[in-house]
Amino acid sequence: MVCARFRQDWFADGGGACKEQRSTGGGTENRLETGCGDVWGTPAFSSPQPPHSNPRGRPRAPSSHTEQEPGPPPQRTRRRPPGQPLPLAAPAAISGPTELPRRHFPRRRRQQQQQQQQHRGRRSVAGPRGPAPRRRLPPRPPRCLHPPRCCCCRLLLLLLQPPAAAMAMRQTPLTCSGHTRPVVDLAFSGVTPYGYFLISACKDGKPMLRQGDTGDWIGTFLGHKGAVWGATLNKDATKAATAAADFTAKVWDAVSGDELITLAHKHIVKSVDFTQDSNYLLTGGQDKLLRIYDLSKPEAEPDVVSGHTSGIKKALWSSDDKQILSADDKTVRLWDRSTMTEVKALNVAMSVSSMEYVPEGQILVITYGKTIAFHSAETLEQIKSFEAPATINSASLHPEKECLVAGGEDFKLYKYDYNTGEELESYKGHFGPIHCVRFSPDGELYASGSEDGTLRLWQTTVGKTYGLWKCVVPEEENAEAAKARTSLPGTAEEEIAEEVASENSDTVYSSTPEVKA
Repeated sequence: MVCARFRQDWFADGGGACKEQRSTGGGTENRLETGCGDVWGTPAFSSPQPPHSNPRGRPRAPSSHTEQEPGPPPQRTRRRPPGQPLPLAAPAAISGPTELPRRHFPRRRRQQQQQQQQHRGRRSVAGPRGPAPRRRLPPRPPRCLHPPRCCCCRLLLLLLQPPAAAMAMRQTPLTCSGHTRPVVDLAFSGVTPYGYFLISACKDGKPMLRQGDTGDWIGTFLGHKGAVWGATLNKDATKAATAAADFTAKVWDAVSGDELITLAHKHIVKSVDFTQDSNYLLTGGQDKLLRIYDLSKPEAEPDVVSGHTSGIKKALWSSDDKQILSADDKTVRLWDRSTMTEVKALNVAMSVSSMEYVPEGQILVITYGKTIAFHSAETLEQIKSFEAPATINSASLHPEKECLVAGGEDFKLYKYDYNTGEELESYKGHFGPIHCVRFSPDGELYASGSEDGTLRLWQTTVGKTYGLWKCVVPEEENAEAAKARTSLPGTAEEEIAEEVASENSDTVYSSTPEVKA
């Protein structure tokens, strides 16, 4: 028993804080003195705990039906005077437990351990079937005990390395900077004695002219007061035309950069296109009308073709300038120029994002959603269609109809085989959605314009020497350099080194102009 006042354990060897035994006539009497000064006279027992005690150790009076040995009644002693210290004796030796034993639940404890191990993400260390097997790690590859670049390691790398012809060449585009807003349209001219040229339309209102094969900037046409949505060049690159959001279409001298004609409209102009003889200009825009201007009579009223139900996105000449192809939201229409009437209409499931006319073969390339469709430009009958993994904004067919390229919302350019539809390559170079893609007239490269405000030129055949791309085999490069040193004097060698340095110093369009195999 624990005294409520001094917290002393009664059941330490069956006695209290002070225990005294004396012999009486009836037997041995235990004199127990607690901290409160109460004394009970009880017979001595050999068990560690007194009888008639509940599990909590609280003594209670014996019941009447329990047989006990006769003994003297409990006596009441006088109380200890206040201020007198309590006599304390040495604690008796403990011969038994001082508290009840705890109950063990091995099964529940094992379940708790398993739950804790599962919560930590590890397998239980021990279970009903014994310890879990240890995870075996894969064997480590043997390490070379020789110094770095030893002969055996270099020979092994040469044997494991595929031949140079089988190694995939990395596409290195030429980046053409200069625009400050998204590039939404671009077009190539025909091949001229000075090469071919590239014009780009941008939302910054400043269309730019560039050299087609290198991307070198030639000039900027200044005069529009709004975003430029469309741009084109005539066949010999002597004239340029632009369509803008300032309700005008302008004709420029592509050689001097001067503005020649300004054609006023009633709404935003989205598309412009020259005839083959560069005498007429076709325009289309948000006013749902097609206009044909005679450039020899700019003050005369244009011929107007009506019939579209929504804003015109693209308008092109076809069939030797005898027919007109135009596209609005979900409809592509074929018009006859002589009668100014609609010949046929083609409805598509989604909004048309781009349209390209290929004169060789009379093929019309249309993109809407993830679909790239090819139709006959004369009858609008579908030839074939491909599905891309992302939404496509523009597509272009190779002049020889070998392959096609497409770009869209996932910042990537896809290259497909035109005959089989197999995806050949995919490149990611832009930092925004791609709005326009076009092949060059010779088919050696294709250009792309993006939301990031840049144009990029890509090689059709990677690794081929063309324009600023130069493919040099290491053995040939060393042989040519050695031959130049032995055959040329010192001054000529210095001049060649200066020319090579100046050629590779223009890093505006390409960070790595040389692609080495």
